[in-house]
Amino acid sequence: MYNQQSSGYYYNNPPPQGQYPPPQGYPPQGGGYGGYGGGGPAELPGSGWPQPSQGHYPPQNNNPYPQQGGHQSYGAPPPHSGYGAPPQGPPHGQYGAPPPQQYGGPPPQQYGAPPPQQYGTPQGTPQFAPPPGGGGPPTQPSLGYGPPQIIQWDAGPDAQALRAAMKGFGTNEKALIQVLANKDPLQVEAIKAAYSRLFNRNLEKDIKSETSSYFELGLVAIISGPLLHDVHLLHSAMDGPGTKEKVLNDVLLGRSNADMRAIKGMYQHTFNRSLEHDVKGDLSMKTERHFMIVLGACRAEDSAPVIPQAIDQDVMELYRATEGKMGTDEMLVCSILSTRNDNQIRAISRAYEQKFRRPLEEVIKSEFSGHMRDALLFQLRNAVDRFMHAATILEDAMAGMGTKDQLLVSRVVRYHWDRHALENIKGAYKQRYRKSLASRIRGETSGDYERLMVACVGE
Repeated sequence: MYNQQSSGYYYNNPPPQGQYPPPQGYPPQGGGYGGYGGGGPAELPGSGWPQPSQGHYPPQNNNPYPQQGGHQSYGAPPPHSGYGAPPQGPPHGQYGAPPPQQYGGPPPQQYGAPPPQQYGTPQGTPQFAPPPGGGGPPTQPSLGYGPPQIIQWDAGPDAQALRAAMKGFGTNEKALIQVLANKDPLQVEAIKAAYSRLFNRNLEKDIKSETSSYFELGLVAIISGPLLHDVHLLHSAMDGPGTKEKVLNDVLLGRSNADMRAIKGMYQHTFNRSLEHDVKGDLSMKTERHFMIVLGACRAEDSAPVIPQAIDQDVMELYRATEGKMGTDEMLVCSILSTRNDNQIRAISRAYEQKFRRPLEEVIKSEFSGHMRDALLFQLRNAVDRFMHAATILEDAMAGMGTKDQLLVSRVVRYHWDRHALENIKGAYKQRYRKSLASRIRGETSGDYERLMVACVGE
């Protein structure tokens, strides 16, 4: 269960700033997934992947506004230094380092594909305006969400290995895992294209015919790529009676505007109807309005600075909408958490606790209920410490009586796309639960399903 240690606790009791190099074999890769690592030009496979910019917790001073990139880094190397290379001076936001000249610091380095055009166009408008000073360069789409790219990488050998694993009598499941578990989204697309070109066959159809159960589900999720996987998850979450709220939260909350537009465009292209239409049909009342703000894709870009006056204003608005009045102004809270970027939300969370001596997470827990409560907590926790949040929702898929296998598959595959973020998530998981993520997965799964999930997390 996610508790106070994951939110306000760290700000007053920060963990030590040790750095732990990742295991051999997992170089940092460009392109984030779902906000992990951001977007921007990525080097092609084989030429050396750039390292996403990862920040640290802010210095211990009286400044209530964390600087840009203020996430704790678990198990990943310090920013601006290659593995094994000495740091070139103290990075911003580390203990003892001089603070940047302005709140928010310089925009972080971006990774991913530059978007000359997006899938789809923005739809809808937020019910409340974003904070002032929300300009800056737009956040680029995560790897797999931008326009199709041709990469300088030969996918032929992998395509041939996959065909050999499924041809004839029996299936070589270990070969399927070995080929597919460690590829990035662009490599997966190249493998699918090579498979079709060399054998005039559809890789996804062949895998479905040769595998079954959650092993099949995991392989198909990888073959689909992050964008199409998201789209099909959303459709299945709203298809039939009931709604899988956790899936909606996983896919839609905390996403960049670019990724959100890509998801909406691909959903329209795949199912010939708008995502907004289907979400409205499955949610109701104020929760529906909350998600319409989210789908409006009007979040402050990651490069937008943390402005002290705007943070102070948001803190007072949140107080007046919750503890400071009889009843709760739910939509104002939803609007603030849906239209501010992660750095701004992190600053709001810290400033709120310093001003009112109560964590914002506790306020949300006491003032809200149901799906809206869960969605707001997801937005807050993801912004305050995205790696620890990812660790806790992975645990959530395994905790209790029985494993939520579909949720576990979707979450493991989602986080495996960005290896640099995954190393931090694994470090956060071990810090919180005192065991490795891989060992926990082994205890909840079996057979080829187990081997695929463990390979995806890199062990």
